[in-house]
Amino acid sequence: MNYPANPLHRRGFLTGIGTVAGLAALSQVPLEGTALAAPRLRGDEYPFKLGIASGDPTPGGVVLWTRLVPDPFSPDGGMPTRAVPVDWQLALDENMRKVVKSGTVSALPELAHSVHVEVDGLAPGRHYYYRFRYRGDVSDVGRTRTAPPEHGGPGSLSFAFASCQDWTHGFYSAYRSMAEEDLDLVIHLGDYVYEYGVPADGGMRKTATPDVLREGPRNLDRWRMQYALYKSDPDLQRAHARFPWLVTWDDHEVANDYAGAYGPIDANRAAAYKAWYEHQPVSRRSLPRADGSLRLYGRTGWGRLAQIDLLDTRQYRSAPPCGWGEAPACEAGNDPAKGTMLGTMQERWLLDGLRASRAHWNVIATSVMMARLDHDGPTGDIIWHDAWDGYPASRRAITDTFVSAKVRNPILVAGDWHSTFVNDIHQDFDRPESPVVATEFVGTSISTNGDDEVYGPYYGPMIKWNPHIKFFDGDRRGYVTCRLDEREWRTDLRMVPTVSRADATATTFASFVVEDRRPGAVRIQA
Repeated sequence: MNYPANPLHRRGFLTGIGTVAGLAALSQVPLEGTALAAPRLRGDEYPFKLGIASGDPTPGGVVLWTRLVPDPFSPDGGMPTRAVPVDWQLALDENMRKVVKSGTVSALPELAHSVHVEVDGLAPGRHYYYRFRYRGDVSDVGRTRTAPPEHGGPGSLSFAFASCQDWTHGFYSAYRSMAEEDLDLVIHLGDYVYEYGVPADGGMRKTATPDVLREGPRNLDRWRMQYALYKSDPDLQRAHARFPWLVTWDDHEVANDYAGAYGPIDANRAAAYKAWYEHQPVSRRSLPRADGSLRLYGRTGWGRLAQIDLLDTRQYRSAPPCGWGEAPACEAGNDPAKGTMLGTMQERWLLDGLRASRAHWNVIATSVMMARLDHDGPTGDIIWHDAWDGYPASRRAITDTFVSAKVRNPILVAGDWHSTFVNDIHQDFDRPESPVVATEFVGTSISTNGDDEVYGPYYGPMIKWNPHIKFFDGDRRGYVTCRLDEREWRTDLRMVPTVSRADATATTFASFVVEDRRPGAVRIQA
């Protein structure tokens, strides 16, 4: 099936989004009756085929998500063209005998019959279990947890972060291992889906796929199908059901290397954004707005131990001031008026939050790498402009704030590169002698690039020109776990031997420790 480049009239589409935002707010209003009286589904198919999820934990609440989609690859998902009731329950035990919260909400056709239940009034720092019901069908039981009390702790925190999961490039075996870990939450840093068409044999998975997926997404129905394909993976579903997630996006949720503020939001990008919201466990702050935009960036506190600032490095970024892709640096990059990574409002929000933070650890979750990567050493000044290197003024605003505000233990976690880096962050990368002010961990992909050797041969020769890069691996797939308390931060690089099999097991490839108030990671024996 071929889709035109702009299949929807932009003004009409965006007006519809504004209407959806109002309807979505109403979907949170409790309904009388239960889902037992809901209409029968076409073919009596099971509606919870994309699993369940939770996210955005606070000390008193969490978001619960599911989507009713008995037929994932039809335009209507196999659902009636009206709102239907969905029951939900939250309990203290996995057997769902000690139910503490429950209700019935509307699943709206305008939001692909997804639901985002914002549960509040919960106890801080404890696990809960949840499930959904539609008619006689009941979802699996998921486990979630709330954040610790705002001033509690310091305690401890264990989380994993991941990114870049091209479904056609291999199985999500890394998620199977992640789901077996003892974690408090997961941070996903983008490229949750890719905007490309799907081959008939599923690519590396050798799994037959429907013909409707051959062409890449160009409208809302097709974006919903792309998410349905990716979320149908059982190991991704296990990881979602096991832990609450914090999620942001990168470029492939729309188009490779795009800059969001470089031109208006057209109908395709608005559709991509809306489909993202429909398939993620995010709160109402991320509802689609009338202009098609979504607010993703937000702050999560973990008692007095950690402040996690989740960034949106796509939607507000300008065109890179010195050129696209691999190109020379230039003086315009140092002028904040000529290029921005975060946009004025998000940057102010981040810097103000860092100045006010009293947390032991200040975590900045960013889709793309912050450290400098000099491509050609003393022979030139080639860098990659689709990362923070392309926006050095934006980077300096943050690193200067680390110093001026005496921010305690800033740690950056990033994805995007399909490679693993451990980096010292200098206050000014143009002055290598400037102090190390933060530490950065960049995780590899879950599946993207498959088992191919791509970035080892490409980036490997560059590492010698970048002494602040303390570790690099270019061609393994996996995720990263981080465990922290008031004394130290430990990072384990968890790698799978192949993505050609769903049952490949992750092992720890290397481990690093950052001590309290001593920026810079030190490798230890795993």
